Amino acid sequence: MTTATTQTVTDELRRWIIAQAEAGCRPEDVVAAMMHSGWDENTAMTALETTLRERLDAVAAARQALPPQVPVPEPALAGSPPALLAGGHRVDVLVSMHSPRVVVFGGLLTHAECDALMDLARPRLLRSETVDNSTGGSEVNAARTSDGMFFERGETPLITRIEQRIAALVNWPLVNGEGLQILRYRPGAEYKPHHDYFDPALPGSATILKRGGQRVGTLVIYLNTPEAGGATTFPDVHLEVAPVKGNAVFFSYDRPHPVTRTLHGGAPVTQGEKWVATKWLREGEFV
Repeated sequence: MTTATTQTVTDELRRWIIAQAEAGCRPEDVVAAMMHSGWDENTAMTALETTLRERLDAVAAARQALPPQVPVPEPALAGSPPALLAGGHRVDVLVSMHSPRVVVFGGLLTHAECDALMDLARPRLLRSETVDNSTGGSEVNAARTSDGMFFERGETPLITRIEQRIAALVNWPLVNGEGLQILRYRPGAEYKPHHDYFDPALPGSATILKRGGQRVGTLVIYLNTPEAGGATTFPDVHLEVAPVKGNAVFFSYDRPHPVTRTLHGGAPVTQGEKWVATKWLREGEFV
């Protein structure tokens, strides 16, 4: 702590004052602690007032800078139903979280549908790529160690049936969905925590957004149950969703900003393989 001989308000002191305030300490107790360390009372009070005023101004500015909220997909969960009918198919509601909006569904796909998707995808798997927000293209990324492929929307009768079921389940137009992506994670493979929305501040985002606007929702469907590992993790809220064949996790994000708390990742598979089908949902029609 700075002594009375220098009385210089440093960045370290400002951080300490902010930490005390955010921990719930009373202003008079903060000033008393500073005086106990040798600070002049007037200097301590001025440092406290100036630091907290600047902090409040910064918080207000950050809130004003948030992108506006937009409509998002939303399952019909009023009244906390135990299950939903989506295209005549029963889907169980296992978990429903509101902040962030995360819903875990049971039995979204049958085991036969899961097997059929894996069989269709297996001959077309390549090393997975991620969107390059700096250019609008795609690239192999060390954070994603899986094999994958995309189906065109409506590519087969099976794909069409699944896409119609998803659209009915989350109350979002079928045409606003990207094509299903199939991923296979071998032992040790993972996808480090990331956000699915496109950062509007990056130069490549303008090109990406021309194809249907922002992503506003994600549905990850588990096509098998790995022997161990492979949970979908949400670090901001300490949530882990176990990969169970036929089940799915849905989450939405009403603005492209970390305030949505939808940071998520795929934990490493430790035994066996993990297969998933991912459906990203856009604001508008994806073309």
